[in-house]
Amino acid sequence: MRPHRLGAAIGAVLLVALTAAPADARDSVRDRAARLVQEHERARAQADLLRRSDAAPKRVRAAERRRTAVRDRLWNMLRAHGRALGDPVAVNPSGRGASCPKGRATAAPRAVSRWTAPTRGYWLSAGYAAKGSRWQNRHTGQDFAVGAGTPVYAVGAGEVRVTTCGDGFGNQILIRHRDGYFTQYAHLSRIDVRKGQRVAAGQRIGLSGASGNVTGPHLHFEVRITPYLGSAVSPLPWLKRKSVRVVR
Repeated sequence: MRPHRLGAAIGAVLLVALTAAPADARDSVRDRAARLVQEHERARAQADLLRRSDAAPKRVRAAERRRTAVRDRLWNMLRAHGRALGDPVAVNPSGRGASCPKGRATAAPRAVSRWTAPTRGYWLSAGYAAKGSRWQNRHTGQDFAVGAGTPVYAVGAGEVRVTTCGDGFGNQILIRHRDGYFTQYAHLSRIDVRKGQRVAAGQRIGLSGASGNVTGPHLHFEVRITPYLGSAVSPLPWLKRKSVRVVR
């Protein structure tokens, strides 16, 4: 298959949890979640602006309270929805009983940067919000086209909150970072970390693969406000705010 055709194909992941719900309920949750994501990002941008302008700490704290209140509403709604639909991230975050392929534990790299790209030697395929016949609505992350077995790295320091498998995302990892955001690494061939483990930026957490709903090997990278499907934000601008250069 030619590279440009492969790029169009390997960005595939169906929103399996959402397709299981009746259309009216699915649309209601998706629309409400989208509004809360936008509200959260506006509140986050306002808090960041206040910090950069050296505003009074009281104003910054008030802005942060507004942001976290929106995040909590989004979190509770999507957690309940995920549990009702059997999303493994909401039901079985440690992957127990799912026979997820586990590799050996990894150590933090010697030269630790603050933030980094999630893999190396990639080219970008399906982007955030891309349309396609294999997605129930729109693509929720950024796909990094790499061969099977390519190392996958934590983009920043954080704690592993989910290692699971068995749905359209295949073998996946979610890491919570110090800024409160989560990053998801999906379709892995192997998981090299465990739930509760702390990782550093640039630490290998697994290997790329083609598990789940895909047509070829790649890394699906997603940035979320909560651990749950429906709270994603655009990954490349988020990485850019962390001074990570992603080669297009």
